[in-house]
Amino acid sequence: MSKALLVIDVQNDFCPGGALAVPGGDEVIAPINEMMADFETVVLTQDWHPAGHSSFASSHAGKQPFETAELDYGTQVLWPDHCVQNSDGAKFHPALRVDGDLIIRKGFRTAIDSYSAFFENDQVTPTGLEGYLRTRGIKELTLVGLATDFCVAFSAMDARRLGFDVSVVLDACRAIDLDGSLETALNNMRGRGVLFS
Repeated sequence: MSKALLVIDVQNDFCPGGALAVPGGDEVIAPINEMMADFETVVLTQDWHPAGHSSFASSHAGKQPFETAELDYGTQVLWPDHCVQNSDGAKFHPALRVDGDLIIRKGFRTAIDSYSAFFENDQVTPTGLEGYLRTRGIKELTLVGLATDFCVAFSAMDARRLGFDVSVVLDACRAIDLDGSLETALNNMRGRGVLFS
């Protein structure tokens, strides 16, 4: 089969009660679990930050969560500390089926964040996912998970840039929607040829 399901960051810290909870984040779990049976290849991503990561507001004196900072690779939204390696918050939500073929951990380099499943935020450093998919003969990707306007959108747009056919199942995604970021992300994805279902 040439299709894969890409499940983005369904982790405790992005679900209700988590450090960076996405509204209704846990509502994606049931539809994602159901969809997994329809795909021979399932890849899950996992935010995996070291303590003191550069994307954390706590790493920047005088900065608050959701403000921005200029880092070496450009403008970075500063987040509450979240998905710290080996913490409960970094674990996949316990209701999520974690029986995929591959887990891609991202954001594990202290100096750079990584929204996309394919590249870190410098848009140059690869995660290795592209090579894995190509060697498996995958040409079509269906994306689901958290959050629509950040990690899902960046992953979808990078996948299109790499030549994959991409669809995003919006009912199996939820957004942070920071200052209109959801509408911007949807428009950007649409402009890159990402399909919505």
